[in-house]
Amino acid sequence: MNRTTSFSYGQIYREKIFSIVKKLKSVIALGVFLFVVLKTAVAQVTPISWEASYSKTKMVSGEEKNLWHLKDILTDTIPGISLLRAEEEGLIGDSKREIVIAVLDTEMDIEHKNLAQHLWKNPKEIKNGKDDDGNGYVDDVNGWNFLGNTFGENVIFSSDESVRIIRGYEKDSARIKITLDAYEKAKKEYQKGLEQVDGNMEYVAFLRNTFPKSKDTLKTFFPKEDYTITQLDSLYSRYKEKDKELARLIYYMADYLKYELSEEWIDTFESEARNKRDHMYNMDYDDRSVQGDDPYNLEQKAYGNGIINGNLDKLYHGTEVAGLIASKPDTVNKIRGICDSCKLMPVCISANGSEHDKDIALGIRYAVDNNADIINMSFGKALSLNSVWVLDALKYASDKGVLVISSAGNSNYNLNEVNDYYPNDNLDNGPEFGNTFILVGSNSNKVGENLRSRFSNYGNYDVDLFAPGEEIITTMPFDTFKLDSGTSLSSALVSGTAALVWSRFPELHASELKEILLNSGVAYDVKVKIRLPNKAYQWKAFDTLSKSGKIVNVYNAFLMADQMVNKP
Repeated sequence: MNRTTSFSYGQIYREKIFSIVKKLKSVIALGVFLFVVLKTAVAQVTPISWEASYSKTKMVSGEEKNLWHLKDILTDTIPGISLLRAEEEGLIGDSKREIVIAVLDTEMDIEHKNLAQHLWKNPKEIKNGKDDDGNGYVDDVNGWNFLGNTFGENVIFSSDESVRIIRGYEKDSARIKITLDAYEKAKKEYQKGLEQVDGNMEYVAFLRNTFPKSKDTLKTFFPKEDYTITQLDSLYSRYKEKDKELARLIYYMADYLKYELSEEWIDTFESEARNKRDHMYNMDYDDRSVQGDDPYNLEQKAYGNGIINGNLDKLYHGTEVAGLIASKPDTVNKIRGICDSCKLMPVCISANGSEHDKDIALGIRYAVDNNADIINMSFGKALSLNSVWVLDALKYASDKGVLVISSAGNSNYNLNEVNDYYPNDNLDNGPEFGNTFILVGSNSNKVGENLRSRFSNYGNYDVDLFAPGEEIITTMPFDTFKLDSGTSLSSALVSGTAALVWSRFPELHASELKEILLNSGVAYDVKVKIRLPNKAYQWKAFDTLSKSGKIVNVYNAFLMADQMVNKP
């Protein structure tokens, strides 16, 4: 390039700059303007990644705690899914198609103020006591409950799967084919469950004795019961040598305060323990008496009812999960779902206890046949009497292009070793039965040794990726809200993310969407602390705990989806 040409371009450039500066009134304003433009442009084309050298996480507290799972590791220093950043930078765009998400779970509060607008409606069914669409389910206007009957009754408590296997092997072996190995595993699980229930009942007795004593004792020092943990610790130090009985009661109350124990909490804990003893682990309890069907005959499908919200005082889990997928933004309660352009299809297959494989399999098929795009399954069990039925249903969903997203479980299992946790899309860590199934583990809001939630199952054979699942606020029945933890919440966040991306890029196939979710996540090069069955600890690299080694990320998923759909 010659000097003349260079000079003329330079002169034109200076004239343009001068013009802009005049309009903006100052050089500083121009600098700020250019900085914002350039920052936005770079942000929209640069995927989010984490490096220890320039990113530190902070303690999450206050109002920020409610929405930590939606925040960003770079702008907020919190390992969330970057939904808020994607929205702020205009990355998401308008929805092109409404996505239907089937929630295979407990009953759901379909009248909740934050969920009602997202409820799926069967376009071919009206409530008139008839099967208008001919699908075999009468009045399935908004979904179906496989735990009910035509009289409007629904199952509240179900048996543990170990009970079904033991009972089937010992009393009905001619009809129900169960191997000796499965029977022995079931006996071990049954015994473990009984011991846990007995331990819980002992703990209830302990609390019933010490909690009121501690409260009464501390009234001497704090008549208004306005003590703090710090004050109790100081009081304990004063009396631990002088009066050991008094110190013991002070110590207990400090613990009760720390873990937010109350008389109401003790009542709930005792009720749950008694119900497990009387129903889940009771060999004489028939959890199929309500439906009246044969749970070991998959061809017998005419059971259940269309009542999907009849027992919300006892069955709340489905409402929790739904709230993270698609609840309306609520500035008062600081809560919001992921996908605003989707509908929720309640498919009830869960009660307090283990799910029946028949209900799971038929629930999956119901969702697929009623045009669900995504199926969220936030449940799991250590044993499965008819896992092949579920695998066949998952294959059916995969063949129909339906994405199935499931929770990895809350037992701190290494699923590479405990390879029979259900539901799953393979047998004994073998080939997958389809390419549209995603298993999700839970991460916390702390980058470091506690990034994996201490309860989350893990393993790079079965678990596909991680998502936030610890201390997240979500919807509860009767227009209430709750802070909770579990891989069920992680699964819901991935389902919401998948729906959000799919609504913007409907051209994608379910298998491509799975590929995007796994590959676009954010990797964290940190060692996490894992408690082993022998109570010792070991450290593992976080990126070895799942197939992708990543945490799902909305921002990156949109970038990758756009690249896949609009690539040359």
